[in-house]
Amino acid sequence: MSAGLDARHVRHAFGRAAASYEAHAVLQAEVGTRLLERLDGIELAPERVLDVGSGPGRGSQALGARFPNATVIALDLALPMLQAAAVHAPPKFARVGGDAQALPFSDASFDVLHSNLCLQWCDDPGLAIAEFARVLKPGGLLLFTTFGPATLYELRTAFAAADATPHVGRFVDMHDIGDALLTTGFRDPVLERDDFTLTYADALTLMRELRAIGATNADAKRQRTLTGKAHLKRVVDAYETFRADGVLPATYEVVYAQARAPEPGQPRRTPGGEVASFPIERLRGTRR
Repeated sequence: MSAGLDARHVRHAFGRAAASYEAHAVLQAEVGTRLLERLDGIELAPERVLDVGSGPGRGSQALGARFPNATVIALDLALPMLQAAAVHAPPKFARVGGDAQALPFSDASFDVLHSNLCLQWCDDPGLAIAEFARVLKPGGLLLFTTFGPATLYELRTAFAAADATPHVGRFVDMHDIGDALLTTGFRDPVLERDDFTLTYADALTLMRELRAIGATNADAKRQRTLTGKAHLKRVVDAYETFRADGVLPATYEVVYAQARAPEPGQPRRTPGGEVASFPIERLRGTRR
C-alpha cells in the first residue's frame, strides 16, 4: 500500500508550517471535532491515550478534556509541531517525536489511539495500521481519519493539464483501509465518509493555504525545480474550468474509521487464509 512519499519532505513541510497551521486548518479542526463526536455514548475510562500526528495539539487537548484522568501522549514527526502543542497541553501530557510507521512505544501500552488526518502522510498506511494494533491493548479503541481518493481532484486535474509529473498526493480508498484493518486483526471496524467542498476566489489562494498547513507535494517523484510563471498560469487556467457561482471548489473526501484492537490469539486475515497467534506460555499439550 506504499504511497511513494518522501518522509523527509513531510517532516520539513509540517515543521515549517507549525506557526501558520492553526490559522488555516479550518477543515482539519472540523474533521477532528466530528471524529471525537464518535466517542459519544461509548463507555471508556482509559489510562493512556495516544494522539498520532498530533500537530499543534488541539486534538490532544480535546482528548485530555474528555478523559481527564488519562495521560495523553502527543506524537508527531515534526518537532516544531510538538513545540507548538505545549500551548494546548492537557493536565497529564507528554510529547514524543516519532513516525506513525515505527511507533516508539512498547506493545499493548495504550487504551485509546486517536489520529486525525495523519495516515495519508504515511508512505505505507498499512504499516502504520499494524503499528496501531501493536501498541493498543487488547480491545483498545482505534479512532482515526484520513483523506480518500476524491480529495483535491480539481487541483490534481488542473496540474495534469500542464504536465505529467505528480503534484497532488494519492490517497487510499476506504475499502483498502477496511481491508488493512481486517488483515491486521482489528475487530468490528466501522468506516464512514464525508465529502466537504471548500471554496476559493482563485487557485493561488488554495495553493497558499495548503502550503500554510504543510500539505505540499511530498511525492518522491515530484519535480524538484521551481514552477515557472508560464507553467503555473496553465495550472491556474485549467482550474478555472471548475468555477461555479463565482468561486472555485476544492473537494475533500474524508474517511472515518473506528475499530477495536485484536485480542491475543485472534485470527488475522492473510492472503493464504486466517492465522492465529498467541504467547508460547499459553500453549498447552499432553505428554504420552
